[in-house]
Amino acid sequence: MVVDELSGADADRVFHALADATRRDIMARVIREGQSVSALARHYPMSFAAVQKHVAVLERAALVTKHRRGREQIVHGDVTALRRAARLLDAYEQIWLHRARGIEQVLTEDREEEADP
Repeated sequence: MVVDELSGADADRVFHALADATRRDIMARVIREGQSVSALARHYPMSFAAVQKHVAVLERAALVTKHRRGREQIVHGDVTALRRAARLLDAYEQIWLHRARGIEQVLTEDREEEADP
């Protein structure tokens, strides 16, 4: 499999970050439009600090970036990082499809052998 874009550790961070529903929701919001951490926090029944921790996990996975605008930290989603993760999943899908075709071929050969007395 040739997917050089995400190392094992990078892939672990990305998929760990996306494994949480709150972080996926944050990603959906900041991909559309950058938002401050305080604006994000208003959407969830948790503390501001908890939302900051979720954003930090996304930032360590390089799925979001933050920049200062006055006193606020504005969070932006990184579509490129999501595309790298999607390409990795596509590569795994191709492996799975190749194996499924191989199994199908073996089964077809077995049926043909059984049909020929």
